[in-house]
Amino acid sequence: MCSPDLSMLGKRMEGMASAVWARCLFTRSRIPDSVFQPQPGDHEKYGGDPEQPHKIHVITRIKSVIGRPYWEKKIIKDLGLDKAHQPRLHKNIPSVNSRLKVVKHLIRIQPLKLPYGLPTEEEMSDTFLTSKGELVIKQRLKPVEQKEIKS
Repeated sequence: MCSPDLSMLGKRMEGMASAVWARCLFTRSRIPDSVFQPQPGDHEKYGGDPEQPHKIHVITRIKSVIGRPYWEKKIIKDLGLDKAHQPRLHKNIPSVNSRLKVVKHLIRIQPLKLPYGLPTEEEMSDTFLTSKGELVIKQRLKPVEQKEIKS
């Protein structure tokens, strides 16, 4: 079906056959397997330690999916990156990483940084995620009891 014989088709059908043939050029099966394999220079290029990888990715979509192939749009939607510049958290596991590698030209991936350590249950409502991938805990001031002044 992907390579029609144009001599067998009439003049009216040649245009439709070329559209079918062009669609076959851009299917996912034509992406080489080397795209999905890790490359040795990735750690030096993007930073990070292969011995101590981070546990959570902060993923932000930075480019539009308009005009992109259907499989890239599906991956972006499945990862919850429908809106641009809205960070999402995902685990650093091979199943997620293989999908991220397909759309790496549309997204920014950063490790989740915890400058103040893991928040407790009480502090969870006072946390926010910065654009640099840091989970910051807002410190609430606690009232101080006033002591009596002796004269």
